[in-house]
Formats: sequence, structure tokens, C-alpha cells
Amino acid sequence: MSRIHLLAAGAFAVGTSGYIVTGVLPAVSRELQVSPAAAGQLVTAFAIAYALTSPVLAVLTGRWERRKLLIVALLTSALGNALAAVAPTFELLLGARVISALGAAAFTPVATAVATVLAPPDHRGRAVATVFGGLTFALILGVPMGNVIGEQLGYQGVFVAVTVISLLGALAIQLGVPRVAAPPFAGLRERFAAARDRRVLLVLGMTVLACLAAFSVFTYIAPILTSVANVHGWAISLLLLVYGVGGAIGNSVAGRVTDRFGSRLPLLVIFVVFIVVLATLPYTATTAASAGVVMFVWGLFTWSVNPPIQNWLIELAPGESSGLLLSINASAIYLGVGLSGVFGGVVISNAGLLALPPVAALVALGAFGLLIAQPKRALVSQAA
Repeated sequence: MSRIHLLAAGAFAVGTSGYIVTGVLPAVSRELQVSPAAAGQLVTAFAIAYALTSPVLAVLTGRWERRKLLIVALLTSALGNALAAVAPTFELLLGARVISALGAAAFTPVATAVATVLAPPDHRGRAVATVFGGLTFALILGVPMGNVIGEQLGYQGVFVAVTVISLLGALAIQLGVPRVAAPPFAGLRERFAAARDRRVLLVLGMTVLACLAAFSVFTYIAPILTSVANVHGWAISLLLLVYGVGGAIGNSVAGRVTDRFGSRLPLLVIFVVFIVVLATLPYTATTAASAGVVMFVWGLFTWSVNPPIQNWLIELAPGESSGLLLSINASAIYLGVGLSGVFGGVVISNAGLLALPPVAALVALGAFGLLIAQPKRALVSQAA
């Protein structure tokens, strides 16, 4: 296994820590005697903690050797999940989720940056895609794995499993990833100077809007598919698997395309298809077969967004600022995800379930507008 694939394995560990709880919310609600809505705050707490702490942790750990930081991040994730497994109350379980989020928030941006250091310059997009492939597989396997383990061992067993995965990820990185020096230290003002650049803000805006559009629909995709395609139970699970397979392929292909064509052109194509798929979903996914095609294409292009956007941010602020920008972009991802449930609920309450995909397409159109508004000059240093 290559060094970059070991980083992807670590990303799988922290991604599973984030996604897997969705599959055990009913068990948490039942065993800790809290409402389903309250149990859902376990997802919200993780997302908010991640979004708020990722850039702060990037600054606080700026002098740390990178492999050491990756291992500490995975051990922190393991600690949070271990505490979740033994938490006797919902409040303590909520706090454990915050600790897990700190580990994930520290790990993912650094793993992405290290992958670009270890890879040849013309393979940087593929390196980013490989790391995010770990997160993609966490999405594909996380919820089903949570359901299966939760049925056999309870939600505590699920958190024990994620603890073990995180510990194995830390061991793999210790044994297989070389030491990588921290980038030159920069103070808060210097670090955030790149984040204030208009071009960076436009890219971050694309991330928030794209994630908001995608996950607002994904959150409610089961009732949407039931309504338009009349599918239930195992058929919906199969369609979600098809979506995940499309996402894994899209993430991988997007990395290679980014290496060849840069970030802008792939994003233009991705957003156009993404918008069309969302806008037409209620009219195209009307049978199980057509829904399968739609879900595959949707997953393919949704998960194609990350590699070119990450690569663009690295180009905008090479060197010491790139790690911070990747951390802020990770926060932008979780901000979009965190807002998606609320946004989707508001749209459904006011316009109905089937209005959500077309409205989400309008949000994605906003991301496309930010892409069009993006100046073509690449590097912040060139503008200085």
C-alpha cells in the first residue's frame, strides 16, 4: 500500500467517525431515552465542532511535524469514540462526539496537504482524490456498518469498532508514512491574509453552496425516492449504494482530470451536470431503474467537486498558507452539511418534498455563478 493510500486509510477512520453515528441514532434514542430530534444533535455537534475548530487547530499546530500531528489527530478521534462507547448519559455522549470531531478536524486538511507533498507535482490532483476517497468509502460503508454492528452489539459496539479503526489508522501512519516537516511558521495575520483574498473567498463560497445543495437533497433522499419511484426498504439501500459507487468513481476520475486540465474547466462541467441532475430529479427518477441511473450520475458528479476545489486552493496559496486554506475549506464543507438539514426542512415545509431538488439546483447555480466570477489568475503571490 502506498504512503498516500495510508493517508486515505486514516481519512476513512475519521470519516467513519463522522458518518457512522447516523446509523445508530434510533438505538441512541431508545437506550438513552431521548427524542429522535435530540439524538440527531450528535450529528450537528460533530459538524459544528469540526467547522469551528479546523482552522483554529491548523494555526495552533502549525509548528508540529506533520506525521506526529496526523497520529495525534487519529488518537484524539479514537479517544472520543472510546468515551462515546462508555458514556452513561446523553450529555457525556455529546461531549465525546465533540472530541471525535477535533481529531477529524485536525487530520483531514493535514493529510490532504501531506499527500500533495509526497506526490509528484503532476499527480497532485490524484493525491487529493485518493485522500478524499477514504472519506467517500466512509460514506458508502459508514451508515450500513453502523446499522449492522448496532443491531448485534448496540451503539456502544459501533463506537468501539470506530475506536479500533482509528487506532489501526494511527499505527499504519506511524509505520508507513515518513516524517514531513511543518511548513515555515507564519503568524495569524500572515496565515489569514490568503484567506481574505477575494479568489479564495469565492472558492470557499462554492464549497458551502455545493455542499448545501447536495446534502439538503441527500438528507431527504429516501422519502423523495419513495414518492417519485415508489421504492422502499432494501431498494432504497441499494440505490444509496449505487450513489456511493458513483461517488467513489467520480472522486478518483476528478483527480486525474484535474491533473490534466486544472481546476476551472472540470468544475464548469461538474456544476452544469450537477445542476441539471438536481433540477430534473423528480421527473427522471420515476422508476427503480431510472432512479439507479440518476443516483449513480448524481454521486459521480457530487463527489467530483472536491479534488479540483482542493487543488485550486493549493494553487491560490502555495506553501505555508495552503494547510490553513484546506482547513477552512473543510470547515466550509461541514458548514454546508450542517445547514443542509435545516434548509431542506424549510423548503419541504413551505413548498413540498418534491420542490427540494429543483430549489437545491438553484443553490448549486449560485456556486456556478461564483465559479464564473472567479478571476483566472491562479496564485495569490502573483497578485501581491
